[in-house]
Amino acid sequence: MSSSLQCRSISKTFGGLKALQSVSVSVKPGQVVSIIGPNGAGKTTFFNCLSGIYKPEQGEILLDGIRINGLAPHLICRRGLARTFQNIRLFGEMSALENVQVAQFSHQKKNPLAILFHNPAHHRREEAFLDEALGLLEFVGLPDVANVWARNLPYGSQRRLEIARALASRPKVLLLDEPAAGMNPNEVGEMMALIHRIRDRGLGVILIEHHMKLVMEISDSIHVLDHGESIAEGTPSEVRSNPKVISAYLGQEAPN
Repeated sequence: MSSSLQCRSISKTFGGLKALQSVSVSVKPGQVVSIIGPNGAGKTTFFNCLSGIYKPEQGEILLDGIRINGLAPHLICRRGLARTFQNIRLFGEMSALENVQVAQFSHQKKNPLAILFHNPAHHRREEAFLDEALGLLEFVGLPDVANVWARNLPYGSQRRLEIARALASRPKVLLLDEPAAGMNPNEVGEMMALIHRIRDRGLGVILIEHHMKLVMEISDSIHVLDHGESIAEGTPSEVRSNPKVISAYLGQEAPN
């Protein structure tokens, strides 16, 4: 099976600072790949390059074999790559349902005449999109909050709503930036189960996360960044025992 997303030798600098140095990551359908590393390692910069917020100076990003680096973020999203953010970016004074429906817009073909004359086909499409949005709220565990303003939801529910909104864009690959940040153990367990369900739908998932229990239990492979460089990659058991990883996290010198 070919990779859904291939990132080859991605480099990004800010002035004289090398934020990323030749980082390569790939993810296949139904696979969870985690990106870990100390604060400032370049993890979110990497996501910003993938999603089109930053343009890397070197390397290429391929989604189903088609180069996407250099495209605007909305075009990358339309091609099948969606993301969440470390800091929640919901529309607070819109309902949970409306937040999900916003992300459906790129898939809706509006015909002014059909809307004006109440075309039955238009109504069927609208009903199908509504059913899809409600289904996504149920999928992420929020079936009863469709009409609640996003800002009034508990923190953990806001995190899941943001994922529902990302899924509404119908991605092939989903980027999750610290989805378990600030959660209590019960919420972390619910998030872990949700990521399992997303993977079971056949999506590729790239995860940035500091919660090591979640990372070790859910990842098919892990890439470790430190000062913008990839210092290790492998299965959870391989990464856990890697001396370079221990050094990066604990500040100890790696043995020769």
